[in-house]
Amino acid sequence: MKKDHRPYWLKRLYILFQKYYANRYIRPQLDFMGRGGAYMKPWHLELFGGPIRIGSYPTVIAAPDRKVRLTVWSADPDVKGITIGDYCLVCPGVRILAASEITIGESCMIASGAYITDSDWHGIYDRSLPIGKTCPVVLEENVWVGDSAIICKGVRVGKNSIIGAGAVVASDIPANAIAVGNPARVVKYLDPDTKLRTRGEWLSNPGQLAREFDIIDRDQLRGNSVVGWMRALLFPRPGD
Repeated sequence: MKKDHRPYWLKRLYILFQKYYANRYIRPQLDFMGRGGAYMKPWHLELFGGPIRIGSYPTVIAAPDRKVRLTVWSADPDVKGITIGDYCLVCPGVRILAASEITIGESCMIASGAYITDSDWHGIYDRSLPIGKTCPVVLEENVWVGDSAIICKGVRVGKNSIIGAGAVVASDIPANAIAVGNPARVVKYLDPDTKLRTRGEWLSNPGQLAREFDIIDRDQLRGNSVVGWMRALLFPRPGD
């Protein structure tokens, strides 16, 4: 649909149900889950193993055809697992698989279909060997990983850097860089004279931001009714 035909109260109820689901079913599976944030369609967020930690005020967007999968698979009882910092964005289809340690810093953005792993998952010479070689992965603060990019084991991506869509990152990327290609190479650096605004800064007052979004919803959904919503679902017209 081009337009959201739901009544305002129905959208609010849906948002509250998503929050309830995240707290009732996602929180118990995590070793740590911070405050606030938005878990959109959290029933399509798949968690396996642990420890897995997600900081405060994340935006995690899952979809039925592009589930978000966070997996820790290790026989080591002291495995560090997956840590996702405050204010991060995780888009549909993201897969993060850890056998040792993956750390994602504050305000990182991970676009649709990106894959981050710290392991080969099989032995190179003995293909029956599980896990294989592992080496921790670190995304420093405010990293942006583009659509369908792959971050391989042992990689550190420096603060503020951008990984282009479809890039395969097999070696470290310095801070404030833009890297593209397979294998990924730095093609330019960010302008040091231009101020960066992070998701953490944007979400620094989550209460005020929530009130602003609520005002927008009230305005955009004004006049919508249950009858009109059902009509648009069952008998759509041009422009719906």
